Amino acid sequence: MTDPQAARPRRYRIPAQTCRVEQTVDKSRFIATLGPARTVEEARAFVARVSNKFPNATHNCWAYLVGPPGDTRRAGMSDAGEPPGTAGRPMLAALVGSGIGDIVAVVTRYFGGRKLGRGGLVRAYGGAVKHALEVLPTTDYVPAVEVTIAAPYAAIYRLKSLLPAHEAAVLDESYGTSVVLRLAVPEDRIDGFLEAARGITDGKAEITLGRRNPDVPTSPPTDEGA
Repeated sequence: MTDPQAARPRRYRIPAQTCRVEQTVDKSRFIATLGPARTVEEARAFVARVSNKFPNATHNCWAYLVGPPGDTRRAGMSDAGEPPGTAGRPMLAALVGSGIGDIVAVVTRYFGGRKLGRGGLVRAYGGAVKHALEVLPTTDYVPAVEVTIAAPYAAIYRLKSLLPAHEAAVLDESYGTSVVLRLAVPEDRIDGFLEAARGITDGKAEITLGRRNPDVPTSPPTDEGA
């Protein structure tokens, strides 16, 4: 029998901001730019911005991994004119093995006059991404569910006391015939929170589950330099 908890998305590391690292291999400059990408559209837009920043480069090769670490169902890559399999593939392999999700990488190359060969290109492009990963700032992505609770006034303080232990964030609150709290609750804590909320309100609260991953009021990842 499948465990429903096991199927739920878990928190994982994502880039906290854009990171750029440069190194030289046999006179060619390799500039690796890494950043966050929550959707395929965001990843492609990131690639376009970086490519536009280096319009005179010999190549702007790229790879992205949208979703949890290691999940390649929404992955993409491009050799951008380099010999097939020498740039995008080793870049994607570095992202897959990083333990970081929702990530995009662009490696910009300025040819220095010496050919590196297929093996040299694979090492250079994969190595550029790995080098950038070593200094990339990360943060935790926590899949969440929007929960709306209408509770009696007498229960509101006890209800709010549950929030820190379950990492729930208040998105909005209103006061009428009852108190209505709109919360973002991590998916891996939702069952425990709902059970505690029903118990602490003696079952008198009206609880509605809403959309996944509501916009929690926190500082967004920066995208400087992309």
